[in-house]
Amino acid sequence: MFPSKVKSLQRLLQLRHTLWCSPSLGKASCSRLVLGIETSCDDTGAAVLDETGAILGESLHSQTQVHLRTGGIIPMVAQQLHRENIERIVQEALERSGVVPSQLSAVATTVKPGLGLSLGIGLQFSQRFVRTNNKPFIPIHHMEAHALTVRMLQPVAFPFLVLLVSGGHSLLAVARGVDDFLLLGHSLDEAPGDSLDKVARRLSLIKHPQCSTLSGGQAIELLAKDGDRSRFPFRNPMGQTYDCCFSFAGLRNQVTMMIQKKEAEEGIEQGTLLSCVNDIAAATQHTVACHLAKRTHRAILFCKANGLLPSHSPTLVLSGGVASNQYIRKVLTIITETTGLSLICPPAKFCTDNGVMIAWNGVERLRAGKGILPPEVDVSYEPKALLGVDMTKEVKAAAIRLPSVRIKIPN
Repeated sequence: MFPSKVKSLQRLLQLRHTLWCSPSLGKASCSRLVLGIETSCDDTGAAVLDETGAILGESLHSQTQVHLRTGGIIPMVAQQLHRENIERIVQEALERSGVVPSQLSAVATTVKPGLGLSLGIGLQFSQRFVRTNNKPFIPIHHMEAHALTVRMLQPVAFPFLVLLVSGGHSLLAVARGVDDFLLLGHSLDEAPGDSLDKVARRLSLIKHPQCSTLSGGQAIELLAKDGDRSRFPFRNPMGQTYDCCFSFAGLRNQVTMMIQKKEAEEGIEQGTLLSCVNDIAAATQHTVACHLAKRTHRAILFCKANGLLPSHSPTLVLSGGVASNQYIRKVLTIITETTGLSLICPPAKFCTDNGVMIAWNGVERLRAGKGILPPEVDVSYEPKALLGVDMTKEVKAAAIRLPSVRIKIPN
């Protein structure tokens, strides 16, 4: 979504807040307020929201440029950067919202899943904060927050199907309530964003003049626009496995072998840009998109066969950092149009990790009275954590074969 549209959306959210509040009560006195804190990977985020979803104040510190220089996320580096920035980020969010800690109704913080060292910084800070200020604490599942973000932006009723794709995770689930999910599929090895980042590093895209400041996934998407995806017909992963789980490691190995072959043909060493880099980017992106689309198609058919989605206006929500990729959105649109679902994607700003989505998840849980803890309760972080009830065996047992769908996106 273009920046102007994001700003318009934020103004609408602020208007909702204004209409909800009485001017005589002041900016932060009319609604329960939640502070959200996010440190699951390489972004330190904080935000204050009210019950209507109005963003009263937010702040975000991205570590992207640091990790681009080191060739990937080093957990101890990420941890130290969180430690150095979290107090400032939280203070900025509070100051921008005009809210003091005593006015908060609760603090919501990501505690699972993610990088353990990063999660630990956010959790330690949050528990100290809630105990100092005697505020309820709401532990947040990072993927639950991604799934529910869309409900902050528009009315999306439960149940709905959600595809969450990011640098660290990929899953398909039915969202039946704020804390009620049926897990239909998840990644068996690495996440799509991780695979794209690794391909970008192997192609040395940081040396490309158009890509020096972009993440790996962003660089792949940019170069793919001028590439010929048909030049490298990579095999679609798990073609003979009739479930909704994902695998991207095998595709990455295919791409790596092709890069090595082309380097030998062009007589160049690793670290030098190939002449066909745009074509490899396009083919990799297309195969990732098709794999996501096929698993999502099967999930839709499974949901329809088992009455898991409403017969009227069923919805697929696409979220997570990789959901910002416009090509992937177009491919999934073909699937939703074929199966009669509506595809809803939050703006790119809300797809990546941020404190806003954590605060909103806290608002949802506060309103539902779910998972709200007294400040003195000890909470542990969990680097690995499935979302909801695991239904992957049932999906695999159904062995749903997909009808042919032509996925053709103009170059």
